[in-house]
Amino acid sequence: MDQDLIIGTHSIIEALKNPKRFPATLYGTKEGIKALGKIPQGIEIKSLRPHDVQEKAKNLCQQLDFKYQRIPANVFLVANQLEELGVAFLYNEIETKKDRKIICLDQVTDVQNAAAILRTAAFFGVDYLLVSFKGSFGVGPSFSRNASGALEYIPIVKCSALPRTLTKLKELGVTCIGFSEHSSLDLKPQAGHTCLVLGAEDKGISSAVTRILDHTVALKSGGPIKSLNVSVAAALAMDKFFGPG
Repeated sequence: MDQDLIIGTHSIIEALKNPKRFPATLYGTKEGIKALGKIPQGIEIKSLRPHDVQEKAKNLCQQLDFKYQRIPANVFLVANQLEELGVAFLYNEIETKKDRKIICLDQVTDVQNAAAILRTAAFFGVDYLLVSFKGSFGVGPSFSRNASGALEYIPIVKCSALPRTLTKLKELGVTCIGFSEHSSLDLKPQAGHTCLVLGAEDKGISSAVTRILDHTVALKSGGPIKSLNVSVAAALAMDKFFGPG
């Protein structure tokens, strides 16, 4: 099975709770490993000096085709990659479960924004993150660190074409709602399955996706600035449609 290199204390702690990640090997200084708390049985632990932690990470990043960045707290985890899920999984979930919450990202390529959105989605109890294979962000050490453990809780579903996938979701009873600063529509939270669609900051939602949406709404501004960073907009959208009450 392919492997992930997971960095960031919170991300490592959450990954260690996920049996799908095993077998796994933990590399770090004694201090870095100690900061993680209790380590589950079956995890191989390799204690290294600070310089050796960084050198080992460099070598592994090269082997696993990840971009190296300095390892925070001198500790990292090499573990099984999570299963890549396709649309058949998502369709089955929609058909067999109630009130599913979906976040769909259209042409969002920035890793930090995507990871921040996934972290917020975990806070609001979102069930799936939907993206396309093409024109999307990559999931690597930087993503796992910024997602702060959310990768362990929200499946990322990849599709070949968002318009086709959203059309099928609508046929299955999912309400698809997009966000645009150019819309004047204000909408109340919807009952049943809901998919919130957000586009890249520079391009917004593509016209091909926009044509399929049930609604395009705006987040109301109380000041002169009408646009937001996509991760901030996503947080406000989730609070509006998926928040308590």
